[in-house]
Amino acid sequence: MTLLVIDLGSSSVRTLLYDDDARLIDGSVRSRRHNFRTDSDGLAVADAPVLRAQAEACIDAALAQPAAGSIRAVGMASFAGNWLGLDADGAACTPLFTYADTRGRSELPQLLDKLAGDAAAYHQATGCLLHPAYLPLQFAHLRAANPAIEGRIQRIADIGAYLYQTWFGREMPMSLSIASWSGLLSTARRGWHREYARLLVGDRLADKLPSLSDYDDVQVGLAADYARRWPQLQACPFFLALGDGAAANIGSGAVDASRIALTIGTTSALRVVKAVDRVPAGLWRYLVSADMPLVGGATSEGGNVYQWVMEDLLPADETLETQLAKRRPDAHGLTVLPLLAGERAPGWRPDAAGTIHGIGRHTSRLDILQAHLEAVALRLSLIYDMLGVEGAEVMAGGGALAASPAWARMMADAFNTPIQLLAEAEITARGIALMMRHKLDGVPLAADPPALNSIIRPEPDRVRKLRAARERQIDLYRRLYS
Repeated sequence: MTLLVIDLGSSSVRTLLYDDDARLIDGSVRSRRHNFRTDSDGLAVADAPVLRAQAEACIDAALAQPAAGSIRAVGMASFAGNWLGLDADGAACTPLFTYADTRGRSELPQLLDKLAGDAAAYHQATGCLLHPAYLPLQFAHLRAANPAIEGRIQRIADIGAYLYQTWFGREMPMSLSIASWSGLLSTARRGWHREYARLLVGDRLADKLPSLSDYDDVQVGLAADYARRWPQLQACPFFLALGDGAAANIGSGAVDASRIALTIGTTSALRVVKAVDRVPAGLWRYLVSADMPLVGGATSEGGNVYQWVMEDLLPADETLETQLAKRRPDAHGLTVLPLLAGERAPGWRPDAAGTIHGIGRHTSRLDILQAHLEAVALRLSLIYDMLGVEGAEVMAGGGALAASPAWARMMADAFNTPIQLLAEAEITARGIALMMRHKLDGVPLAADPPALNSIIRPEPDRVRKLRAARERQIDLYRRLYS
């Protein structure tokens, strides 16, 4: 028997096939590339019908494989922090807004005033901070900038529910996991916080929020056109979408408070499955599922910084990684804030920008590369300390770390804890397969730990040097964004 996973990422749409032991079937990955539409004002949106067409093409290709003859269930992960408006006919009437869209920063002062100085209460209730990455500010900006489009919205949906609505021909709920990334879910009550929706944006948003269900509220029975197109899936249960970060935790083996998942892709995140009475300042609380709260912090910097330095800023040089591995920590004398796409955790300043301090005539391209990669590691180390999970193992995955072993070394020294590098290439999709198997067969999520590539341990002298560099970074941040 086979499990089909649909992975809607921020740069590609993919389908993957897993066997009943949640092992990826060789050669089963099918993908289509896409990019968010962006501009210098903070726009970061996608086109939902285009993503749907790409997902459908990937499913077509997946079902043509021999292993697809015995699919027993379908699951989905999507980049979290996404929403779109549906009109009276159920069609998309807005772009698909993403976590990276920061245009709502113009509405931030007004919405903060509505909280009457009690932003901390909002944070504890919803698990999120008031920030342009979330639904309230994005909806408020849409209403202010384009009221005609906002007026057409009859219901809010996420990309997963939009796909399922099309494929099944009926209205679909939003999963608790996806809703927890919105900034309007009461993560304690597991329901919409309509009081904050009305306070911040008004009834025009509160009345358009969709119904909610846990990920295991499976959907069965494709609409006629899709039943003819995908007969293998007609009787299959489709699990509701999980946020990609939540799925990555499961795929990393970080299913309880004994393990922290570190994921570095385009952006970065540290997350732990842990129940807390209060959400730590600067961090968030999302949900994997109704009974699995997820505490952590995500940054807007990660592999995008590596790419910018290696591909856009510096001339091509295949020896840089080898040279980097031989360098002493903080050998460059630079202090860097790697905030190329604004800031999320831990300071949540949407107006923050990338900064390099200390450049001189002798600053080399290797100095610039090392300083930026260390800067990302130092920023993540702040979140690691804030999680307060002493002794937890750090399970690290993501293509960016795999591309740079020297960067993984920086992480271990910046965190002052061993970093376990995962050998699993598809931790998000693996997490979806494990969650499906857990529900279908009752297999514990921790039954099959992920494969490891290596364990990198911190070195005391390197730790001391990077802690001193972190103090400089903190001081520079305070001077610019106190």
